[in-house]
Amino acid sequence: MKVFITGGTTGIGWSLAQEYLNDGHTVGICGRDLSRIESGALEKYKNLQAFRADVTNREELISAIDKFSGGCLDLMIASAGRSVGSKTKTPDFNASRDVININVLGVLNTFEGALKNMLPNKAGHIAAVASVAGMVGLPGASSYSASKAAVLKLCESYSLDLKGFNIDVTCIAPGFVDTPLTQKNDHGMPWLMSSEVAAKKIRKALDRKKVLFVFPWQMKTVMFILERLPRWMYRGFMQLPFANYSK
Repeated sequence: MKVFITGGTTGIGWSLAQEYLNDGHTVGICGRDLSRIESGALEKYKNLQAFRADVTNREELISAIDKFSGGCLDLMIASAGRSVGSKTKTPDFNASRDVININVLGVLNTFEGALKNMLPNKAGHIAAVASVAGMVGLPGASSYSASKAAVLKLCESYSLDLKGFNIDVTCIAPGFVDTPLTQKNDHGMPWLMSSEVAAKKIRKALDRKKVLFVFPWQMKTVMFILERLPRWMYRGFMQLPFANYSK
């Protein structure tokens, strides 16, 4: 099986890459800085290919996907993402634009490159790593919540649109995972798990072709409740000191 993973040089993306590499699959990863790849990985894994590509650069990314796939791609995982570590009530619009560009347009570019290779064959599986943050508008995380909400709904629509082309779609919505991204956070992270554990859970969900996978179960339960609260009640709850991490 051929698997391509954006944001595959670190974090969840790299842990997922190792999951598939260890099972003998051919894996392509891309990132803006290939020096972040684990030392010795390219020598250790002969079935690994690495490409320097920015997901916000459409032509660069699609070119990398084409080189790897050669017209045949089984699984694409859009794992590249960005957050704003310090929560604040005053929006940082420059950072917000970067978050939207990477988390939304980056996923669009990734899926475009994948479908270019999958649609002619009428086979394949596309997946994106969103977040539980996309289920509600979290205080101090406006652009991040908005970007992940967009990914959740994009995948939901694609799961309907692409069914007739025999292409599966999965959206992954994790809680807090210990990665270079979350290590920048300056707030509490309940039910934090390692990227290795997260990757194993995601791999099982992908193998089962789940349309939506939200984890861990504790975070899923909390977000399920918050998502379904009347919005006036949710807004009131999130103003409480113990619920609001923003400054």
